[in-house]
Amino acid sequence: MSPVLRLVQKVSSTCTFAKVAPYVVPAVDRAVHRLTGGRVLLSARMLPGVVLISRGARSGLPRRTPLACMAEERTGTWILVGSNFGRPGHPAWTGNLLKHPEAEISWRGSDVPVRARLLGGTERQAAWQAVLTFWPPYAAYQARVDREIRLFRLERRK
Repeated sequence: MSPVLRLVQKVSSTCTFAKVAPYVVPAVDRAVHRLTGGRVLLSARMLPGVVLISRGARSGLPRRTPLACMAEERTGTWILVGSNFGRPGHPAWTGNLLKHPEAEISWRGSDVPVRARLLGGTERQAAWQAVLTFWPPYAAYQARVDREIRLFRLERRK
């Protein structure tokens, strides 16, 4: 692992990062994504990322949320982690997917229709272990909160 990646993981595990990042990272990602026609997410320089286009749980209006993801190349699916940067409370996008699981993602410049499925039981345990291998700071996020971090698997819709 590179020294830069190690530093990024260390910084992203801190409480200070959890306080600042939710306001800065998504706003910058949305702007850059829009300006590049969906080709670039700055945060994806460290972790693969998607822009999730889901319907608001209450409003039904489209919501665009830049998120880190773990691409499962073998199955053509993606795992989204509702870590909320290790802050209390589930992020709003997870409630949106629970109410409206049919969504779309912008992945590497392409729009992909998906269906989200909340993971539970042994399937969640296996995915959680894979997520921790992929990005170890998620363990620090889970340690800071009383809730179980939600994991969703996104599968392509036909």
